Amino acid sequence: MTDQTKSPQIVSKGALATRKEQSPAIRKGQQHELSEAGERRVYSPSADILETDDEFIVVADLPGVDEHSVDVNLDKNVLTITAHPSIEAPKDYALTYREYIPGDYERRFVLSDVIERDKIEASVKNGVLHLRLPKAGHARPRRITVRGG
Repeated sequence: MTDQTKSPQIVSKGALATRKEQSPAIRKGQQHELSEAGERRVYSPSADILETDDEFIVVADLPGVDEHSVDVNLDKNVLTITAHPSIEAPKDYALTYREYIPGDYERRFVLSDVIERDKIEASVKNGVLHLRLPKAGHARPRRITVRGG
């Protein structure tokens, strides 16, 4: 059995920093699939951060999410992903046993000044969110020509 009470892991990749929670939190009062106590789990989705010369790409796994159930917000230097998936049983079937407890998703990233905030783009397909975070001009690597005399 693993300890679910470990402190969050701090992850930093130069221009991005985030905290990865080890266990789902509980949020009261949400309207989606509440337990008897009126609670809904909030998961911190797994994410990969990729880098090219021109941009960072964040890929986050959000099962059950489409473009209508996910929000990406930027407030100052904090980029927040929140999602409220709607997971329904197939038509004409009743749930007999459940191991997965549906919940919401929330993840925050702290951006540095090397990100061009006005040009951030987001897309989601098959429950996978892609964020394109272009680097600001001053942050892109460039070759400096050396001239003689």
